[in-house]
Amino acid sequence: MTHLPSLLILTFSPIRSDPRVLKQVELFKDKYRVSTCAYGDAPDGVEEHFALPADSRGWPSDKVGLISHQYGRVYDGLPAVQSARAILPKGKFDVILANDLNTLPLALELEPRLGVHADLHEFAPREKEDNVKWRLFIAPFMRWLCSRYLPLAASVTTVSQGIADEYTKDYGMPVKVVTNAAPYAAGTVRPAGERIRLIHSAAGQRYRKLENFVEAMKDAPAWLTLDMIVMPNEPDYVAELKALAADVPAITFRDPVPYKDLVRTLTEYDVSIVFLPPTNFNLKNALPNKFFEAVQARIALIVGPSPAMVGLVKEHGLGAITKDFSAQSLRETLFALTPEAIDRWKQSADAAARPLSAESQVAVWETVIADIVGAG
Repeated sequence: MTHLPSLLILTFSPIRSDPRVLKQVELFKDKYRVSTCAYGDAPDGVEEHFALPADSRGWPSDKVGLISHQYGRVYDGLPAVQSARAILPKGKFDVILANDLNTLPLALELEPRLGVHADLHEFAPREKEDNVKWRLFIAPFMRWLCSRYLPLAASVTTVSQGIADEYTKDYGMPVKVVTNAAPYAAGTVRPAGERIRLIHSAAGQRYRKLENFVEAMKDAPAWLTLDMIVMPNEPDYVAELKALAADVPAITFRDPVPYKDLVRTLTEYDVSIVFLPPTNFNLKNALPNKFFEAVQARIALIVGPSPAMVGLVKEHGLGAITKDFSAQSLRETLFALTPEAIDRWKQSADAAARPLSAESQVAVWETVIADIVGAG
């Protein structure tokens, strides 16, 4: 039997609920001897798992180090880095796939025999640029990480072309794109009925301006309803949002759905709203999981004028695009929906399900890891 190269998939996230990282595991588990390091239990099919303590956060809190620009000290002090150093052996792995910028220095430090691939899920230096404190203190640390460590990666991928272009412009290396496409799911189109069911899922974060949905659905006609799945990222904000929606009978909040059940759950609906006001660079250039999950569920899409999403909606005829990111524009688009238009968009989603699936995207990862192995 041929000796398979060893691959460590490294992430500071709960791996069993991280769709992008799970796709990496699924892609490589039969091609390499895959180990994982992450929060939580091991994903299915890996050879070895190094579990990080749930309370070992992967983002900086060393205020003195940040203010004094002692960025090596800041990185060394990250609890997730300290925990990972205690359990991960140096020199054991042939290749490391480092997810997000905060794992890259650690991956390089672990001295894989052949090299490190960096998969960047955001444009890290501008991730929370809408927050003044973050912009003043964290952003310079992120820029330091990029300048110092990105050139040492054998290859780099990210989630959209706009983000890839920004990394190349600012840091000079070529960056390939692997979108957050969902795995292909066989399915059929369910015609829209007299009542149109809308769905929106989101992290409960203030900068996402989810109050736009409440404003848009005020006095909605009886044939139009919206279910919202909002994660409790900022509990006070989520409570405010639910209080604001209490007098809007068209809106219902439902509990989060396990990732494995998400596409099947979406088939209960007619339209997914993927409406992300560009309050920071990453939201402006977003091409999120939920966009592709709607396609696999064979339902229509309503998106704001986000460049990456607009291109795909137009190319494949997947739905409608609002004029701008105002609640009024969203309201006008929703109130103009018809079953006939939705059925056309659903048919287009069915036709696009295969070309917009994860299987069409992850070949990029397969190639870059194979290139590292081949070069070694």
